[in-house]
Amino acid sequence: MVDLVDTFESLGFKNVITYLQSGNVSFESDSTDAAKIAKCIERKIKQTFSFSVKVIIRSEHELENVIKSNPFVRYSDVELDKLHVIFFSDVPELKSTLNLDMDKVENEKFEIRGGEVYLYCPNGYARTKLKNDLFEKKLNTAATTRNWKTTNKLLELSKQ
Repeated sequence: MVDLVDTFESLGFKNVITYLQSGNVSFESDSTDAAKIAKCIERKIKQTFSFSVKVIIRSEHELENVIKSNPFVRYSDVELDKLHVIFFSDVPELKSTLNLDMDKVENEKFEIRGGEVYLYCPNGYARTKLKNDLFEKKLNTAATTRNWKTTNKLLELSKQ
């Protein structure tokens, strides 16, 4: 993770913090153009580490909204350690999300709100078919999944 911090700092980002060995990075930038920042990071990672990765960026404000907007946290029977958020690189078209045919177990729940999917997997994420690769395929966008604890931790890191 030290190499990843160095890579971000070489791009001029400030207050670079990584979370565990997850590839999650919190940083400050003078630019507010998330798409431009993501492309810049993707190029630098390819140049430095010789592999390609899709970078998905959320600002502190966006992470706050993601956490506030989770429709499942208000239910007392929901186990927080079974909650996940799938972050999309692009907001899918509304019409493509309305008729989404997904093969899921009866007690699993998901809701798409903007550029995220809120996912409740009471049998565990390892057992669900509702993984980010399925959403990527059905909605034609890149995605990455974080559990609820990590999502909250990323917001905490962004406030440091």
